[in-house]
Amino acid sequence: MKNIKIVLLIWLLFDFIGHAQQPNIVYLMTDDQRWDNFGCYGRTEFKTDNIDQLAKEGVVFDRAYYAIAICMPSRATIMSGRYDSNHNVDFSYPNNLTFSKADFKDTYPAQLKQSGYRTGFIGKFGFPVTDEAYRATGGVSGYDMQKNLGEYFDYFAGNGVHFNGGFKMWPKDAALEKIYDTLRPPNERTLKTGDAMIHFLETQPKDKPFCLSVSFYAVKNDKDEDMYPPHVKVFENYNFSVPENWVQGKNTKLPELLDNWRGVPLHKARTSTPELYQKLVRRFATQGYTVDLQVGRLVAKLKEMGILNNTIIIYTSDNGRFHGSHGLYDKSILYDESVKQPLIVYDGRKNKKDQGYRENAFVSSVDIAPTILSFAGIAIPAKMQGNSFKGILDKTQNRDLWQKSVYSESVFITNLHSKANIPDFEKANQDIIKANKSYRSRGMRDDKYKYIIYYEHNPVIEELYEVEKDPYEMNNIANDKNYAAVLTKLRVETEKKYQSIKKL
Repeated sequence: MKNIKIVLLIWLLFDFIGHAQQPNIVYLMTDDQRWDNFGCYGRTEFKTDNIDQLAKEGVVFDRAYYAIAICMPSRATIMSGRYDSNHNVDFSYPNNLTFSKADFKDTYPAQLKQSGYRTGFIGKFGFPVTDEAYRATGGVSGYDMQKNLGEYFDYFAGNGVHFNGGFKMWPKDAALEKIYDTLRPPNERTLKTGDAMIHFLETQPKDKPFCLSVSFYAVKNDKDEDMYPPHVKVFENYNFSVPENWVQGKNTKLPELLDNWRGVPLHKARTSTPELYQKLVRRFATQGYTVDLQVGRLVAKLKEMGILNNTIIIYTSDNGRFHGSHGLYDKSILYDESVKQPLIVYDGRKNKKDQGYRENAFVSSVDIAPTILSFAGIAIPAKMQGNSFKGILDKTQNRDLWQKSVYSESVFITNLHSKANIPDFEKANQDIIKANKSYRSRGMRDDKYKYIIYYEHNPVIEELYEVEKDPYEMNNIANDKNYAAVLTKLRVETEKKYQSIKKL
């Protein structure tokens, strides 16, 4: 009996030490925040001082890219570590499945909770998790966030946004209910997210590691809930710089196929004149500034609690946006304004000499989930398709064996999105393809080139950019015979990658 007690004590001791060594993880994600809308990425006019400080003391990735660059599928990809063509959780037919609970158990929050972490989620939960996966034609109705997500998150304050998942919060707590009091001004939504973030930390047990995922509703332009009046005044008379590839009016150099994409008419309505451009960029800057102040609050609270030195903070967004670049608005299409990802990783456990630098390794949004699990020392599920870049951060990765390119795809079709009145979606889909109106695409980005193929067009449309010399992707060289070998190489690599990731 005595020996059994000794063994039990030893086991408990090692269990305690193991948990003590596991870092706390805070994952911060904004909505539609373009990669260059930060001081640390070259545009100080956006006033992101706290994020810039995090970057100064952490690692800034200069070649991070989204595997898919539109809200719902991007969020599913980031949380699951799986490509969209594999999980098929997207907006439009035939890629409009819900995420099954059998699959969700292999996401980073579910895996962390199973391993003893306290898990929290605040803000916009971007995709529906259901008992079984099914095609969500016309959206999801009657969705209960707590019923479907309660087993994965100890703390939750958010809603579904894209699938009629109404706002829910748990556990029942008077302070949390006060934060989301309906009498509080709607335009304090980002502040409420920040308040809930601080409340999560204030209710954190000292003997347990945590992972808090914060998904800000900002910086999407179209919601006044994120336009906090005092912060609107900061930018109300400011004229922002304009990117070199911003196009006034229609861009005649784009493939005509993209006229079927909503980004063309949205550009005309929102960003096609200097006045329209400035009006919206001020909104983005305002919302980004409010988010930045919440990041400052987070770091200050972690310092106050004495746990910053055992906390990893990851800052990114779910996708970019064009905002007039290429004569487009919105996201999804595979130019850099849409698919290039802001990514900052701060690790409070590391010495200052091991941080405060820029990283040039190629990483993908599909790599985030396996990296988070690696931070916690948790085995990466076989379903995850991304690669942990922990070795890159620790400088233990053999760079010769690391990925030399990143793959991105776009499968959203506006005319098939949430249209419950279409009698036959398969026929409607095939009609779009036969009419040469499908702009589904995939592509690769390596050291020197960006390749894009609109693979359902007949004949296929290809684009090739020598991004080393043409960073704004303004000169398509796909038809230049001098680059024929490069074009062939990337065409083959893109198809090979797609075949390796697609759902069988």
